[in-house]
Amino acid sequence: MNINKIDLNLLIYLDVLLRECNVTRSASKLNITQPAMSNGLKRLRDLLNDPLLVRTSEGMKPTEKALRLQPIVRKVLLELEEALQPEADFNESTSTRVFRIMASDYAASTVIPRLLNRLREFAPGITLDIMTPSDVTFHDVEAGKIDMAINRFEELPQSFHQKSVWFDTFVCMMSSKNPVKDHFDIDAYLQAQHIWVSKTGFGVGVGMDPTDVQKLGWVDEALQTLGHKRSIRVFTRSYHTAMHLALEQDLIATLPKKVAMVNKKNPDLVILDPPFDIPKIELKMIWSPLLHHDASHIWFRRQVIDVANELKAQTKQ
Repeated sequence: MNINKIDLNLLIYLDVLLRECNVTRSASKLNITQPAMSNGLKRLRDLLNDPLLVRTSEGMKPTEKALRLQPIVRKVLLELEEALQPEADFNESTSTRVFRIMASDYAASTVIPRLLNRLREFAPGITLDIMTPSDVTFHDVEAGKIDMAINRFEELPQSFHQKSVWFDTFVCMMSSKNPVKDHFDIDAYLQAQHIWVSKTGFGVGVGMDPTDVQKLGWVDEALQTLGHKRSIRVFTRSYHTAMHLALEQDLIATLPKKVAMVNKKNPDLVILDPPFDIPKIELKMIWSPLLHHDASHIWFRRQVIDVANELKAQTKQ
């Protein structure tokens, strides 16, 4: 096949079709009519001599050839868009740019307040639009609709740029009136009632099953390796909620140290090391290759890392 016969628009159509697996939704994404999208699919099928999408009992599914083409087409389009991005100088002191950040509750409780203080001093016209993990998808980040996502990630698309913000250990937070604080060993931990806090990813969450240890996360997996299981009485997706509930005399919240230190001066709360080893967690920031060379984005990434380094130094004190 002669590559000169390929219309760039067809690659864009193919990219969206293989993500949506639906002609109507693809047409809506590209802001074209459904007949135009159908015609584009027909041209692609003729050009590639493959049906690309086939109807099944579960809806339209991509063929093997389509699946092989998908990452290649995505990479080509991303690199082309990146190369075509206009170059521009950036002055943070006069900028009125809006930075859209997907931040987990953990990141929003630790990084964002200090970042906002820095922006107030050096870039007073910049606005932050903070979104939760359930508000966005990896596609939103990849397309540059979201400037940055700050979270803990187990798997990431290879096209993303990423940087480690920090590694964090765990601590136990409880009321200063909780009787277990004076003899806090593994037995006391297991006999207590606990608050579970979500390890949030992308997408809308679902209800938790206390018996499914693999989905409960680091703390419960660490306990399982020791042959133990804690008694969870509250499931929450909010660290602030967990810290507030820790004021109850019979509850313990096991959470990352950097978020717990937000309440280190509260006389009604006690922060102790857990009586067993829990693996460290890594907070990362990720962004689209479309934004990697943007001057304002480079500056903003630097601010995030700077405030993270300040917080790391403060936590060690």
